[in-house]
Parts: sequence; structure tokens; C-alpha cells
Amino acid sequence: MRPALPSWAGTLAVKAALFITVMCCALAALLGILVHVSVTNQTVGQARDLALSRLKDATAAFEAGDSLGRGARLDPPELPPSLRTLAVSGERGTMVADRRGRPTMWAAGPADGERALAVAVDYSQSAHTIEALDTAILWSSALAIGATLLVGVVAVTRVTRRLHTTAQVARRITAGDLDARVDDRRAKEPGRPQDEVGAVAVALDSMASSLQGKLLSEQRFTADVAHELRTPLTGLHAAAELLPPGRPTELVRDRVTALRTLTEDLLEISRLDTGRERLELDAEDLGALVARVVRAAQASDFSGTPTASGTTAAGGTSTTGGGTSATGGGTSTSGGEVTVVVVRNAHVETDRRRLERVLGNLLANAHRHGRPPVTLTVDGPVVTVRDHGDGFPEYLVTHGPQRFRTDGGSKGHGLGLTIAAGQAEVLGARLAFTNAPDGGALATLTLPQSPPVPARLPDGAA
Repeated sequence: MRPALPSWAGTLAVKAALFITVMCCALAALLGILVHVSVTNQTVGQARDLALSRLKDATAAFEAGDSLGRGARLDPPELPPSLRTLAVSGERGTMVADRRGRPTMWAAGPADGERALAVAVDYSQSAHTIEALDTAILWSSALAIGATLLVGVVAVTRVTRRLHTTAQVARRITAGDLDARVDDRRAKEPGRPQDEVGAVAVALDSMASSLQGKLLSEQRFTADVAHELRTPLTGLHAAAELLPPGRPTELVRDRVTALRTLTEDLLEISRLDTGRERLELDAEDLGALVARVVRAAQASDFSGTPTASGTTAAGGTSTTGGGTSATGGGTSTSGGEVTVVVVRNAHVETDRRRLERVLGNLLANAHRHGRPPVTLTVDGPVVTVRDHGDGFPEYLVTHGPQRFRTDGGSKGHGLGLTIAAGQAEVLGARLAFTNAPDGGALATLTLPQSPPVPARLPDGAA
């Protein structure tokens, strides 16, 4: 298994800094070794030549019977044994060794008999020179590495900052802000060569503009179609009400009602797409509101368009109709197909109509596509709606609701959950879709601790 690395280790700046450091260290080590070897060979060669020259003079003086001169002796006790053995065998040689704690260059050659004539040359100055050179190489290498790393990090950071900006704009576009653009100045300057980062920024801006144009065109088309259908559908609904009673009349009225509902849903989605929805905030008892939603949904046969009704009793909530009731303080009662559980009641400041719309659509979806019993649970600012059917489709859990898409041959247009998600976003709430471990779909609505700031409409906007 590969060890887990911290998140900062994967950034481009860290990788570039590591690469620059490794390359600088390798280059500094190579140059340092070359300089060290060259200077050491030169220094040792000079000391060896001096020692051999003195040995030659001492040998000539020994053969002439004169004094040996400075530093020349016969069989000195400090002479390294290996060099002594070489000299006794009739060869000349040199060797660096310590003599009384000081580095010394020895040169030795044969004398008469089994004796060796040796010359000692002080090598301490040369050794100090090489040591000082090595220290200078290390310090200069460290300074060069630091300076190169600093310049490299600054250069790479300028690139990564532009990449971070591009990534942030891409995330804003993903979140729905289609007006977000990178606007890289370097890519706009005429005559300036365009690098890869600028090319990515330009491509992202172009993609965002194209996507925004297509989405706005689709939104305008949806809104225009819904508006155009509204008038003839109103007349058709009025005409259907005048038909004589009978099975055909019921079928006509049912289809007209379904078409009107679809049109109203399209208009609501169009308003949500504009992002200019106004909030009407008020303090609400969440348990009582959920009870009203359940009662209204049962009264409309879970059509997904409940209307506010009902009363609130002190110390809890109550509903009538359908045999469904709930009380505060962590108790619940059930009857029929829906169970309301108030684990922990809460008072929230929110838009009652929009919240009822969200919960009504979630309840209608659970009734149509799930199986009973359906349970609504209030736990503080969190409301969950759960059924015991086959659960949400995989695409919905992963990507969220998508309009006009359903799986498994389910009836519907996929607009109910889309509207619920859009209204939840307007409320500043978080709506999550998951599947319960023991089966069934689970929608969790988490209301904000503080109410969202209502969007300010432009002057003259409706």
C-alpha cells in the first residue's frame, strides 16, 4: 500500500520546488566533486614533486657523504611501514600520513643495506587549503540552491496562482454562476505570446459563454412555451368543467389538470432559473408546519401542491384527516400511509410557502415512487422524508434531480424533485438524496441556522 501523503504534497508548487531542489543539489554535488578532485590532485602533485625533489637532493648528498639537509633522515621512526617496505625493496614512493598530529608528505627511497632514506614535507597548509575549498563549495552550493529555489518558486507560484484562479472560476460555473469568467490579462494583450495557462483560461471563458447562451436560450424557450400554454389551458379547463358528467368527462378533466400542473411547474422552474426569487421570511414552528404539509398533501391526494391549512396546538402539533398525527417532545403517532415523528421541535425563520412546497414535493415523490409507510422526521432544523420502496436511482444520488428524467419506467417528468432542490437553494437549505441502508429513499432537508439574505432585484424587475 502506498503511504498517504498530505494534500499540500500534491500541489504543483511543491512538486516544482522539489524538482528544482533535487536538480540543484545534483548539479552542485557534481561541480563540487569535480572542483575538489581537480584541486586536490593539483595540491597533492605539487607536494609530491617537492618531496621527491628533496629526496633526490638528499640521496645525492648521502652518496657524496655530505649532510642530508632539512627534513631528510635515515630510517626515521615516523615513516609509515608500507612506505618503508617499498623503499627497502629498492623503489621510491610518496605517501601522506600524520606526523606528530600534522599531515605530512613522505618521500622515501633506498639507501645502503636495509635502510631507507626518507624526506618529510609539511602538508598541513595544503590540507587546510583543500578543507577551506570544500567548505566554500558547500556554502556556495547551499546559497546557489536557495537562490535558485526562491526564484523558481516565485516563477512557479505565478503560474499556479493563475491555475488556481481558473479552477475557482470553473467551480463557480459548476455551482451555477454562469457569469463567472477568468479574464486572464496576459491572454488579452496583443502581440504577447500566449502560454498554456492562458490558453486554458480562454477556452474556459469561451465554454462558459457558450454554455450560458445555450442555457439562457433553453430557459427563455421553456418560459415562453409555459406562458403561451397558460391561456389556452385555462380556456380548456373551463370548457371541461361544462361537459356533462361521465367517464369521458373525468378523463378529459384529469388530463387537463395534469397538463396545467406541468405548465405551472415549468413556469416555476423558469422563475428559479432566473435566480431572482424573493423570500418572505417569518418565524415558523417546524413541527406544526410539517403537520400542515402532511394534512394538505393527503387532502390533495399527494399531488405535490399542498396548501397551508390546519391549526397549531400548544406544546405540539396536530393534524386531522387521513389518520396521521404527530406530537412534540420526541413522540409520534401514525395511521394510514404517513408517519410524522417530532424528535426535537424547532422554530425557524424561513419562507413558509417555499418550505411547504419543498416538503410537499418530497412527500408526493415518496407516495408516487416509493412504498408505504412514509415517515417524516423533525429533528431540530433537519427534516427527513423516507419511504420503503426501491430507493432513489443511482444518477439522482450522485448528480441530484434532473428535469424530464426518470428511471425504471416511473411515471412523471422529474420536475417535482427539481423544483424541491431549487426552492431549497433559494431558502439557503441543503437538500440531500440518499438511500437508507435497510432499503428505501431518504431525502434530508437541513435548514440554515440563520435565514438567507433575500436577493435584491434590479430596479423595475418583477
